[in-house]
This record gives sequence, C-alpha cells and structure tokens, in this order.
Amino acid sequence: MTAVGVIGAGAVGQAVGMLLAASGWCRTVAVASRSGRSAAALVTDLEDMGQAGGSPVRLVTAAPAHMRACDAVVVCPRAAFTNTATRDVRMAGLRANGVLLRRLARQFTAYSGVVLVVTNPVDVMTRLFAEESGCARVLGVGSNTDSARYRAILARRLRVPAAAVHGHVIGEHGDHAVICASTTTVHGRRMPVPVPVTEIREELAARPGRIADGIGRTRCGPAAATVTALAHALGVTDGVVELSAHWRDGVHLGVPLHFTGGRRTECMPTLAPNEASQLAAAESKLRAAYETLQAAEKEKTPA
Repeated sequence: MTAVGVIGAGAVGQAVGMLLAASGWCRTVAVASRSGRSAAALVTDLEDMGQAGGSPVRLVTAAPAHMRACDAVVVCPRAAFTNTATRDVRMAGLRANGVLLRRLARQFTAYSGVVLVVTNPVDVMTRLFAEESGCARVLGVGSNTDSARYRAILARRLRVPAAAVHGHVIGEHGDHAVICASTTTVHGRRMPVPVPVTEIREELAARPGRIADGIGRTRCGPAAATVTALAHALGVTDGVVELSAHWRDGVHLGVPLHFTGGRRTECMPTLAPNEASQLAAAESKLRAAYETLQAAEKEKTPA
C-alpha cells in the first residue's frame, strides 16, 4: 500500500493529486496546505473524481508532521510573494520559499522515505531540505521537465515522434540549464544536423511564461514529471530520470539518474567542452545562491 503526502494545494499540488489518484499504484494521498482550507477542498474534489472514475485511492488531509508515515512526500508549497523578475525568474523566490522550506524540512528530521521537492528555485531548495532534514533520499523535480520539453521541441523541429529523441537537459532548472546536444540521438543515431541550441534554449525559457500567460501557472508538465519521478524512486518502474541530486561539495543540480527497484545510480553523459563549462557555471551559481540563503538566515539569528 503506497502512501504519498502532498504539501501544497496550489496548481502543481492539485495536478499531482489528480495524477496520483489515477495512477493505479498509489493507494493513499494525504494533502496539506498552509490554511488547511485548500487541502480540504482539494481532497473533496479528488474524492468526487475518484467516485466518478472508479479510483480506489484513499484521500485525506494531514499535517506535514503526520506525513512521516508516508512512503514519499511531494514538497510543492509556494510562499506568498510577488515575482516581478523578468530574468532568472525561478530564483526570485529564493528567500521567501527558503524560509518556508527550512521550516518544513525540520519536521522531517531523519525521515526515511522519498522527498521530491518541486518548489523553486528547486536545486537550492532541494539542497536546503536535504541538509536541514538529514534525509538521505531528497530529490528535486526540474531537469526532467526541461528534458521532456527539449525532446518535444526537437522532435517537432525534426518531424519525428518525441519517443525517437533521446537527450538530456541537466544543471540548473533555470537560466543555467545545460542542453546535452553532443550526446542527443534520434532513432538511436547521432543527430544528422547540429542541434539548434540557441533557438531551443530560447523556447525552453519562453515556454513556462506562455503557459502562465494563458492559464495562470504551469501545472500539468511539472506534475507529470513529479509523478513519473515518484514511480521511479519508489520502485514502481525502472528507467532514467533527470532529477536534482547531490553533485559535489554540497551543491545539488540536475543529473540523469538510473533507477532499478528504487535504487539510483548517476548516469551522466559525456559532455562536450562547452557543455562542461556550462555545467561548472551552473554549479558556481547554485553554490553562491545557497550561500546567500544561509547568510540571510544567520543575519536573523541572534548572536
């Protein structure tokens, strides 16, 4: 009986709950939100969906501290702040979301289950949750969404099925994402023409804004990436997923992970020199962002 906790009942939390209820492998979904009202409303809505669709999933509200009995917890709350950034948009929530996730992480000290962080900036938030909680199985969702978008964009340009494209986007889930063009294949073969990296990078950057302009916030793509990652991390299925994980010297960033029976091994592709340089830049940026976050926390702590 697989139980998953979902902390945050906003756009992504709602879509994650819906996909879990329809997954066929999840048996209990517990939902938490800041006020409790949105969590209760989401559970009621999912109950209606379950009755209409014949889902056997048990749906409950629960405080985050009571989710320690769950096999996995999805962390997707968003602090109340106005994002006015036009560049590096995901990093704008660093301090506000950092306060929120630090508080949550301390409720999961030594938790033995899987934690999937979705809150942005996800690579920094994943590290923060891992270090504050001491949990060994904290991963972040972001690079798998980027990778799925990359494969879809490239497939459309080449007029091939998306399943024919194999390639990764790693590093930061943000402006310093690294497109692994040098190892991208189509139908198992190297690209017949160079990958138009600049154009694809522009499309990757524009895509979330286009979604938000039309429906308010991205939800379906990140939610599907989250539930896919859960299925791999919990041993429901095997395969490769790009997730934010510990890289080196504390930094967490997106890397391809191969899951077998829930056990993961890193499977980083060979990088071209320019890709390696981009990854190093992403690593430096994420380290600096984490140091900024920790410095802000120290300023609040009385001497």
